[in-house]
Amino acid sequence: MTSKWPVPRPTENAALRSVGRRPRPYPSVPALMAALILANRASDRHGANLAAHRVVRVAEGVTDEVH
Repeated sequence: MTSKWPVPRPTENAALRSVGRRPRPYPSVPALMAALILANRASDRHGANLAAHRVVRVAEGVTDEVH
């Protein structure tokens, strides 16, 4: 019996291919601002940083397209 390591994961490859096909829509700015406020109240610096960066990207119209 032969063994392969690492075990190939076809679902992972399919997920990566599907991500590259179309950009995901961004949440609205009010929803992102609510997430930012919630992260600040919870003292979640990482979450607040992510939410703040996402707000700026949405406001500037930047997309996460893969080239």
